[in-house]
Amino acid sequence: MSASRPHHEGTEPNNDVALLDADEAAEEISDGSDEAMDSGPEDEGNDEEIQLPNDSVAHFDLHTDSIFAIAQHPLDPSIIATGGGDDTTYVFSTSILSPVLPQSYESNPEPGRASLQPIAKLTGHKDSINALAFTLPDSDYLLTGGLDGRLRAHTTANNTYTLLSEAQEVPEINFLAPCPHPSYPNTFALGASDGSVWVYTIDATDKATPLQLQQTYFLHTQSCTAGAWTPDGKLLATVSEDGSLYVWDPFGEASAAGVVGSVGSQAVVGLTTEDQRFAVEGGLYSVAVAPGGAFTVVGGAGGMIRVVGLPRLGVAPSGSATQGLKGVGAKNKSGGGKKAGGPDTASSGQAGQILASLQAQGDSVETLAFSAPPLTLLAAGSVDSSIVLFDTEHRFAVRRHIREAHEEFAVVKVEFLSGPTGYLLTSCGLDGAVRRWDTRGGTAASGQGLVKEWRGHRGDGEGGGVLGFVQGRNGNRIVTAGDDGVSLVFESTS
Repeated sequence: MSASRPHHEGTEPNNDVALLDADEAAEEISDGSDEAMDSGPEDEGNDEEIQLPNDSVAHFDLHTDSIFAIAQHPLDPSIIATGGGDDTTYVFSTSILSPVLPQSYESNPEPGRASLQPIAKLTGHKDSINALAFTLPDSDYLLTGGLDGRLRAHTTANNTYTLLSEAQEVPEINFLAPCPHPSYPNTFALGASDGSVWVYTIDATDKATPLQLQQTYFLHTQSCTAGAWTPDGKLLATVSEDGSLYVWDPFGEASAAGVVGSVGSQAVVGLTTEDQRFAVEGGLYSVAVAPGGAFTVVGGAGGMIRVVGLPRLGVAPSGSATQGLKGVGAKNKSGGGKKAGGPDTASSGQAGQILASLQAQGDSVETLAFSAPPLTLLAAGSVDSSIVLFDTEHRFAVRRHIREAHEEFAVVKVEFLSGPTGYLLTSCGLDGAVRRWDTRGGTAASGQGLVKEWRGHRGDGEGGGVLGFVQGRNGNRIVTAGDDGVSLVFESTS
């Protein structure tokens, strides 16, 4: 997953007819803490020497330019890869760190923080590393994608990180997305600046062509900005600066099940700005798929969000098929009372339907994340510095609007924890901070649910802030990608 500065400044709101009334989109379910979060410590003066708080337990500082991309080994969360503007990827481990939290920086300015050393240094790109990913399910390969258009695949066996193969088919790579489909290991998608989408599978046994091209798609007319697989890995949703959304069927499973989209065999769902109900002037920059796979959400300029139904493949038409759509008027066509389907069942159902149109923020929606069931929250982070929590079970009503989540600076990434603490949301921004929020109603202690803040990076104007993070399965250890060229490690007891 790549990390970078926000793509686009907002545009004027789209006033076209939407399926969700404006008053419903503005509805907030009160949790008893509606006041805006304090903007942080007061200005302590204009001294030339700036004393930054540092809550980290360790750092990695061998990059000589901004870190634009960060990835975490799915099986061993202590293994981290970072790539940046110095055209270099480093791999390092946080396993040497003690689980004991250090004293705060303010009380102990020199707590002996670890300076992490690289496991591997990967070169070969001729421009900034913009995307990194470990393949699924076993992290057999580390993928690097650059603004030079190069795709490079490295083996990860025994932490050797040897280059296996390279391809260069596009001007710039914007993102890499590993596929979770169990029948297609080591498969991934990439989106490019020319709008194209590519799906590859790595097969090291084929010495001649280990990077095997599965599919290419060319319907986007401008830069393909983001992509996300459905949880089962059968479908791929991508969005573009041209305002289009396409949902691809790379393995032909939808077609085999009789699901055919409006764009024929190329895409099972296709929506563009030609449909005024869907149109977002200024483009789309984020996409996420609901945990149940029933719908996808796209975010773009002007705070616009669209919710679009997806076809259901190989699932029974039960409550799980329509999870998150209660109150939107959506219902699986096969109904809940029919016999559960087997592996070959499929339903076009709501595929391609615009289920909701939302606008609660004033600038580009750069990041989207769903909480894991049984929670039903969608978090949206915006260039306007706010985070909005939508309740997907109640007509996408605004449950909480954290208006200054990152002071006056853009929110770059939001991500929910998994497991028992799945109600906790982590965010980072161009103010240089990482924050964690309690999204449960009525539990906010301060700042609309602010639980913890970590600092150590310079903010906008003094280095640019945090461009991404990874946090493992339980969120106890957060590792950042800094625009200041440093990766910091923060620990939490939550």
